[in-house]
Amino acid sequence: MREDVNHWFTSWVPYRRTPRVQARMDNLRAAILAAGVELLAEQGYAGCSVAAVAARAGIATGSVYKHFASKAELSVELFRFVVNHEVDAVAKAAAQPGDLVDRIVSVAVTFASRALRSPRLAYALLVEPVDLPVEQERLVFRRAFRDIAAERIAHAVDAGALPAQNPEFTAAALIGAMSELLVGPLAERASEADVLPALTTFCLRALGGHT
Repeated sequence: MREDVNHWFTSWVPYRRTPRVQARMDNLRAAILAAGVELLAEQGYAGCSVAAVAARAGIATGSVYKHFASKAELSVELFRFVVNHEVDAVAKAAAQPGDLVDRIVSVAVTFASRALRSPRLAYALLVEPVDLPVEQERLVFRRAFRDIAAERIAHAVDAGALPAQNPEFTAAALIGAMSELLVGPLAERASEADVLPALTTFCLRALGGHT
């Protein structure tokens, strides 16, 4: 009997998913995230229970738990999924050719305009009360935007287009201010025309550039 057991252990090979099985798992995960983003944009985190996401995706609740151990884990992944797209959009705007100061302002304008086009989703990302794991992700999210803005501010300072300043401090202040400034407009469903001109003026003055 012992020899049989020893043979089993020495000959056992760990299970590895085939490419077809892995592709099916990846597709299911993508469907779960897509369903979660839809609910997040409609109802915020309160509407993103595991059962609700499963129902929207048309799958069993247990299938969601195969990918996400809890609602908190699912919420964090939804946050990351959406925010990565936002960071990419802002980075592309900042990389466009043109006036150095205008490229910094484009970071703020892109950030704000995308938020105003999806106000419920933006409210969830920026200010909706959430559990600690999502709040920690918000800090990562703000640092990512800060770093994009700080790099552009540093370039403008080096080129003499802006007065001397600490790029990271200025960028962090701008990102924090924008998040706070958008709370009211998001709740009121304000239009871009109502917000962006004043936001642009604020950014220019905060940077020390032209107005």
